[in-house]
Amino acid sequence: MSLDALYQEIILEHNRRPRNSREMTDATARVDQHNPLCGDELTLWVRLGDDGTLDDASFKASGCAISRASASLMTSAVKGKSRAEALELGEKFRELVTGKLDPVAAKGELGSLVALGGVSRFPQRVKCASMAWHALREALGDAG
Repeated sequence: MSLDALYQEIILEHNRRPRNSREMTDATARVDQHNPLCGDELTLWVRLGDDGTLDDASFKASGCAISRASASLMTSAVKGKSRAEALELGEKFRELVTGKLDPVAAKGELGSLVALGGVSRFPQRVKCASMAWHALREALGDAG
């Protein structure tokens, strides 16, 4: 199986069976995002612990496979991270999907998130992949 096929399978799997796709009643912050160009919609919930660690993250989304898979991968990746670590990961992800970071070189830092690196070849899809991350940045700013 080629690397591109593996990455495509990761995206399809996270779209079909998204991780952390649920409402959170005890969230510290909730953010709603909407992409009017394509109709993607996302609600993100985060819960920060007293020490500033992301104890939990969840989402509900409708839209394309890229936006849903990105939210699923993102919520899994940020759980247990500090606010600063999550924001730094978001910046690395932005560099990945805008073509400023090589997916092969970023594998160690980004793990499964590199599956979305191919989005950089389709600039109109960068917003789809980035929407959950914009919501996270907003939630972390609003969360305390």
